[in-house]
Amino acid sequence: MIAQRYPEPFIAPMRAELTRLGFEELRTPEAVDEAVKRPGTTMVVVNSVCGCAAGQARPGIALSLRHGARPSALTTVFAGADVEATERARSYFAPYPPSSPSIALVKDGTLVYMMERREIENRGADAIAAALQAAYQQHCT
Repeated sequence: MIAQRYPEPFIAPMRAELTRLGFEELRTPEAVDEAVKRPGTTMVVVNSVCGCAAGQARPGIALSLRHGARPSALTTVFAGADVEATERARSYFAPYPPSSPSIALVKDGTLVYMMERREIENRGADAIAAALQAAYQQHCT
């Protein structure tokens, strides 16, 4: 059984903001393991119901993917909904503490970039997009 704190009808629109962009939802720990071990650079977004996820993170991610380099795979877990999958994703983000929202780049199974909530909540979507584009240029080409 998959542990879930938030009811699906409540979070479905928040999930859809990323799945419409082509993000694969990772709903189990096994799906997370499979995704982060793929060759290439995988983006793992820890999605959230908080205001900074809605106002800054998801719009910034969308802007960052419009042009230029980009990760070879786009994935997401939802904190408070896909609890076990989120815990597994976070296990790959050491030494960073749990943070949601957060955005990680994992290249060939190794964490190469992390944007924590503290780097999201006080930035606009344009600044987040620019930081992500810089990370893509470094890790996705």
